[in-house]
Amino acid sequence: MSDVVSTGVAASSVLEPTPLAAALTAGSPGLALTAYRGAETVLAFAGANPELAALTAAAGCYDLGYRAFVRITGEDQVRWLNGMVSNTIVGLTEGHGNYSFLLNAQGRIQGDANIYRSSDHLLLETDRSQQVAILAHLDHFIIMDDVELHPADGLTAIGVAGPKAVAVLESLGLAAPAAESTEALSFVAARWQEHEILVIHEASPLVPRFALLVPSGAVVALWQALTAAGAEPCGAEAIEKLRILEGTPLYGVDIRDRHLPQETAQTQALNFSKGCYLGQEIVERIRSRAAVHRGFRQFQLAAGLGPLEAGATLPIEAEGAAQNPAGELSSIAAFDLPVFQGTLALGFLRNEAAERGLPLSASGVKVTIAERRPEIAGL
Repeated sequence: MSDVVSTGVAASSVLEPTPLAAALTAGSPGLALTAYRGAETVLAFAGANPELAALTAAAGCYDLGYRAFVRITGEDQVRWLNGMVSNTIVGLTEGHGNYSFLLNAQGRIQGDANIYRSSDHLLLETDRSQQVAILAHLDHFIIMDDVELHPADGLTAIGVAGPKAVAVLESLGLAAPAAESTEALSFVAARWQEHEILVIHEASPLVPRFALLVPSGAVVALWQALTAAGAEPCGAEAIEKLRILEGTPLYGVDIRDRHLPQETAQTQALNFSKGCYLGQEIVERIRSRAAVHRGFRQFQLAAGLGPLEAGATLPIEAEGAAQNPAGELSSIAAFDLPVFQGTLALGFLRNEAAERGLPLSASGVKVTIAERRPEIAGL
């Protein structure tokens, strides 16, 4: 039984393997595939715990073929997209990006994406599990605008993460893009062998993270070069553990279409000075009145819990609360690292329970709010 108990993918139609997963499993039939964020990818290579150790102490590489990329072109691309997402697009400079929510008129989150500004187009990055819905959402609002959406189906990506990730990139002749902070998104164009690729600095809450955007036909050669340079192959289970360790919510698992932006604690997705956009009136009303009643948090569990079905949640009970359940757990993982052993979870909790410090439990297991990952500060 896996000790990661959220898969990042709700039940859906038959999924296709990523370009890298298809090639790796053809050469190594013993590798198991798993559904993850809208695609099938390798579950694990050497095991989730040693792979996570590499990601947090050395360098690991992993399949990002579950990500989808859409080029946005046209004279109105910047103005139009600025009115569609919660973060600023007008304020982006070439070579930089940011994280945004896509909202409906009621301010509820319909999806999330990273958006990067290039010289002649915008590049939107999301999960394959969201691609169809996001494209339909955006296309609905192209009316008299000179804007075109182009799914970049010929591209895929590999992730590289860990304290030694920069050294791995440099050994391949790839320079890491400059970043103003660990949360900043930026990219540089590079040439590797005969291929044009993008090297992207991703949000890096715990360890440096990079994504290499590459033509699908070159992904196997790049993977082999990264592993030869010392990056440990890592599967989806280790990447999911790292996400939970970082405390990063996943849309469709932790964040749902009923949630409001300020409930998610993802303040980096909001720009309060950019002007009007779809859902902005609700976001501004919440900001001015501070009126949300629940918030996203990381939790520590006193013991392990059984696995959750994909997309399922586990109620949190608060002793003495005016309303129960007081929250829900949506992602859970057990860890066995030199600097941290235990079980962490992600989910939402009503502010009343947090502010009053009420005793919390889930399925009879004690739950406490994790305070900025104190036990893993060594990372």
